[in-house]
Amino acid sequence: MALEITSLKNPRLKLLASLEKSKDRRELGLFIIEGVREISLAQQGGFEIEAFYVCPEIFIQDSAYSIDLVAKDVLHLPAAVFSKVAYRENTGGIIAIAKTKSTGLGDLPVQTNGLYLVLEKVEKPGNIGAMLRTADAAGLNGVIVCDPATDFYNPNVVRSSVGCLFTVPIASATNQQVLDWCRLHGIQTCAAALTARQAYDQVNFKTASAILMGSESEGLSDFWLKQADQQIIIPMKGRIDSMNVSNAAAILIFEAVRQRRS
Repeated sequence: MALEITSLKNPRLKLLASLEKSKDRRELGLFIIEGVREISLAQQGGFEIEAFYVCPEIFIQDSAYSIDLVAKDVLHLPAAVFSKVAYRENTGGIIAIAKTKSTGLGDLPVQTNGLYLVLEKVEKPGNIGAMLRTADAAGLNGVIVCDPATDFYNPNVVRSSVGCLFTVPIASATNQQVLDWCRLHGIQTCAAALTARQAYDQVNFKTASAILMGSESEGLSDFWLKQADQQIIIPMKGRIDSMNVSNAAAILIFEAVRQRRS
């Protein structure tokens, strides 16, 4: 039976607020998911839901993204209270607290002839979320961030990925660990670099490949520029020499997909 919550001072609502903080997410092993589609995709991806916060006045089951409303806690909130705890306006009247999963490199499935995206120094959660959406659209086999401290469960990553955090295999590790992993599994590493001479569409992506992207401000580190199997560039005809990292990643990823399709 659902528990009715009418006060913003309720400890269960304070828990929601605390999970906006990285420290609390790590200590508790919990994170927030807002929205019908996002929660449905999380359940399909095997994430365990600890609690549901539901506004019965708003929430309606979606046939395309159904939700199994079974959890340790199912809490009902009136619209006035729900609007105060929801970050987004279009949550569909439901928020969930879920258990995090391990994102170690050893947890990432290795696919024959796989295609992966490797990110280094990409700090903005919105960019990570956008690239997870591209990875989902392209059917990538994984997204790896070269930073063991990466917080995939940052609410802004969850929101900006519109649920693709739960549909794409993810991992975080050090540069050396990722390089060793790629070499162990015969995955060629293709580093996007402004200093490269080889155009991205001249590279053979039909073999197992990892596309390496750095930050917009600094690009890839010397580690990857020296260790990658090859450096590639997106030729540009304008007055600037770079573009948003998520846009650049999409261009490279879908060139690889095009080659594999043809």
